[in-house]
Amino acid sequence: MSGTSTRRAATGAGVARPTVTVCRGCCCGTRKVPLLDHIAQLADLRQSLTGMATVRTTDCLDACDHANVMVIQPSAQGRQAGGHPVWLGWVNYPNAISDITTWITAGGPGIADPPNVLDLYTFTPPRQVRQTLDN
Repeated sequence: MSGTSTRRAATGAGVARPTVTVCRGCCCGTRKVPLLDHIAQLADLRQSLTGMATVRTTDCLDACDHANVMVIQPSAQGRQAGGHPVWLGWVNYPNAISDITTWITAGGPGIADPPNVLDLYTFTPPRQVRQTLDN
């Protein structure tokens, strides 16, 4: 993942609110993750977070073993409070979106504690992958 336009989206007008980066690369969002309506999942996420968070898609985040992957980046206020990006993998169940949107609506990383069920989805990607998104 690289490119100036992606960084502007994360640091521009949406900086006051969390950013949800949804992987839609080689595995995530494809038939490699069966039995999930990927288009509906993304539409539901966008609709549920309208005005609450910036939702964007990106090419492969290089965490294919965890497909479908989403990264929840804190708002400016969340970062000031000590929040860090949270990587969620295996987001392959309709209820996961509800749990994610509930947390983000409450403020997201650094502001609100995530629902306990999100512990099942949280993972730490390799440092190089994390640095690519954080930069």
